[in-house]
Order: sequence, then structure tokens, then C-alpha cells
Amino acid sequence: MSATPNDTAVQPFVSHPIRLTLNGRQRELNVLPWTTLLDLLREQLDLVGSKKGCDHGQCGACTVLRDGKRVNACLTLAVMCDGAELTTIEGLADGDVLHPMQQAFIKHDAFQCGYCTPGQICSAVGLANEGRARDTAQIQELMSGNLCRCGAYSNIRDAIEAVVLGDPQ
Repeated sequence: MSATPNDTAVQPFVSHPIRLTLNGRQRELNVLPWTTLLDLLREQLDLVGSKKGCDHGQCGACTVLRDGKRVNACLTLAVMCDGAELTTIEGLADGDVLHPMQQAFIKHDAFQCGYCTPGQICSAVGLANEGRARDTAQIQELMSGNLCRCGAYSNIRDAIEAVVLGDPQ
């Protein structure tokens, strides 16, 4: 028996329901299986703080926190975040009160153009949550996945040191 045209018809793409906590708020969403977390945040939820830099996980501009740990949103499929707690740069502050890492970045002038800053701050918060950085060299190594084209590395390091190691000033 031969196949009829209806037997080989292309099925429509199926979206998948996910539930997550995003910046403290419960969300129920439908996502296509290939949607990255970065595209979900930027294109569907209009949270544009996380930046699309390289789209290959090499620059860290898209770094967000998933269950308190840093992840590259460009390499994370949205369906993998079902049940997760996500925090973006938009969710770090408590109303008008900035997160201590955000305050330190301002105090230490740890940004120039600002493009990488959201990813740098989220990565630094994740680094602080990990509790592994004990000195400057470890901070530098653990932040090596976040690039800054402007070269504000010394100020970024100083800001992170102020929060993670304690501000000597």
C-alpha cells in the first residue's frame, strides 16, 4: 500500500510548556524546543539586559543566574530551565536598592561602554555564591569567561574584590 499525501504531511512545530521563577516571579511559558534562554529573555519577555555577544558561549555577555549559578544563556535551551529559578540583571536590585555587586561596579567605575556589564555583574554574583574565590588571582581566573572589549578588567576586578574579599576602603 502506498503512502498518501496526508501521511507525509509535515507536522506543526510543538511548543513545550515550562514553569520557572524569573526574577522572583512565577512564570508559565510555552517555548519551542530550539529556543535559547537568551532568546526567550530578550525576544519573548523583553528583558534585554542580557546581551547577545558571540552567541557561542565565549564572551559571557549573556550570563544569567540559574538556581544561583552562572550560565551562558546563549547556550542554554529554555526547555532546560523548567522548574529553575532564574535571575537576570533586571532582578538583582531590590526595588531602588541596588545589589552590592551593582553598587561596587558603580563605585569602582567597572564599566566603560556598558555592553558586557550585565553579564559581568551576574557572573560576579555567581562567583560570590560559589565561594571559591579567595584572592585576586582566583577572581581573575574564575571571571575569565567574561570578556570586556573596553578593557575595564582592573576596575571590574576591584569591584568584585570589594564584595567577595571585603572592601579595604
